[in-house]
Amino acid sequence: MTDSCSDTACEIEKLRERQRGTLVTVLWINLAFFAIESIAGVLAASTALLGDALDMLGDAFVYGFSLYAVSRGVLWRTRAAELKGWIMLAFGVAVLLEAAYKVGVPEVPHYPTMGFVGAAALAANACCLTLLWRHRDDDINMRSVWLCSRNDVIANVSVLLSALAVWMWQSQIPDLVVGVAIAMLFVRSAVHVLRQSRSERALELAIRAG
Repeated sequence: MTDSCSDTACEIEKLRERQRGTLVTVLWINLAFFAIESIAGVLAASTALLGDALDMLGDAFVYGFSLYAVSRGVLWRTRAAELKGWIMLAFGVAVLLEAAYKVGVPEVPHYPTMGFVGAAALAANACCLTLLWRHRDDDINMRSVWLCSRNDVIANVSVLLSALAVWMWQSQIPDLVVGVAIAMLFVRSAVHVLRQSRSERALELAIRAG
């Protein structure tokens, strides 16, 4: 029995080490592309790129919190997931405000920059999603991280489609539409993570009380 318990503890620690290694890698990828997309978004006057850059920064915070929570107990993981949910919600609102500003100050984005940077960001996030795939069902903490990465891939594809539409119609409307769509995706995912984390925290507290 002792050997079995010891083996189980060893396997759990190995899982935590794998999670930590994956989170460190995706954290640095997101920080790098936050800087790249922020500069490109300003230069290209693209709401979609700026929204995606903010998403990258939000995810960097998410991965940082997840890295801190990965070796903690259930309550720590659910608290980290809840905090990540609020961050996702905040960035969704920020993108909506940026889109509202662009309605009043119209400017056609530079679509070649949108396309090039969007494609590079898509490749980076596809790499992150592949790394996180095996951890998506580990626990609420890693599940929320995987959801963030999945949203990133969807957002990157949307940026590429908006760049194509801006080129075809020479209008900022596709860029704004994609920016708003990304924001709504953030908000929806944030609500999902908040509900699930609160549910698991309530369950854990009930188990401890019982």
